[in-house]
Amino acid sequence: MGGPGDPPEGTPEGGPGGGEDEYRSVVFDESFVRAARLQEFSAQERIDDHAPAVRRRPPLRRGGLSRQALILVLLIAVAFGTAIYMGVRHPYQSPAGTPAAEPLRMTVIPLAPSGKVPGSTDTEALFARSPAAQYRIGAEGVPLPAARRTAHFSDGQVVDALTVAKDYIVRSALYPEVILGEEVRPVRVLIDPDQLDQFDRSFDHPVADGRHAPTGWLTRFDPGGVELADRGIRVQGSLSFGETDSATLEVTADHTVVYALRPAGSGAKAEASLFTVRRELHFRFDHDDLRLHQAQLLVSYVQAGPLSCADDSANRLRPLLAGQTAKEGGPAGTDPYATGNATALCGSLAPGALPKV
Repeated sequence: MGGPGDPPEGTPEGGPGGGEDEYRSVVFDESFVRAARLQEFSAQERIDDHAPAVRRRPPLRRGGLSRQALILVLLIAVAFGTAIYMGVRHPYQSPAGTPAAEPLRMTVIPLAPSGKVPGSTDTEALFARSPAAQYRIGAEGVPLPAARRTAHFSDGQVVDALTVAKDYIVRSALYPEVILGEEVRPVRVLIDPDQLDQFDRSFDHPVADGRHAPTGWLTRFDPGGVELADRGIRVQGSLSFGETDSATLEVTADHTVVYALRPAGSGAKAEASLFTVRRELHFRFDHDDLRLHQAQLLVSYVQAGPLSCADDSANRLRPLLAGQTAKEGGPAGTDPYATGNATALCGSLAPGALPKV
């Protein structure tokens, strides 16, 4: 009987000895192959009874959010923070810690002559015979003083403040389109944004309350009553500056402006007369005002004549012209029981302020 590894019919004839054949375990004869039991597994049996050839790894679990989700959350947070920041600090609002500008306090005092207003067809003669004989013409009469740095403002910042103050004086008192017309924009663009509401309300609803008189902001005449007899307006005055605190620079302007006027539409042959306006203005500047070429106007003190005290000088100035006299009556009555109204004032124009003709 053959051994455990022999074929069923014994060792093949002529074959090598059983234990001596090193290939015996891998060489099979025909009878061995015929006697072998073959079984082919179905697809389902292979699935059910056999493990997959490749083991599937469980999905990788990471702690926290994916990179894309993290970036999205970060972008949303940045956008939300920006929206809050822009809402809290609007570009047109005052920066934190910077107080809003104070409203302008204004006083307009008409000066009434004691007699007839002198006049002449020769405007040069009028100026030469008046206290304005040595005044300069136009913006030359508003020179800038020598600028020097302060404790918290540089030389350049002081020059900027003085320049804005000069621009305001020139535009509000020397521009023909401002003093004789309806144009106010050249002056408005120099006003601090915090005061624009007061400025606009003054021209939309003028009232002599010490806060909303257009003639407190600028010089303007009634265009239906007068015109310039000489476009060479005479000016003289001074500018000074000082630091009030580490964030505030103030400029004080005191100027006298003299106009040669005649009746509107009368022609060159009509007699002209002189009209004088003295204005003392107090400007305030912070660092934003200097950067934006704007100013806060704190005080406007105006004396103007010859005028009639009985006329309203809050909205427009109505000068007395050559040969005219002041109307009878004083300024409008002041009600001490009414709140929010300024005291009505009027002065007498000194004879020496008029030209000698």
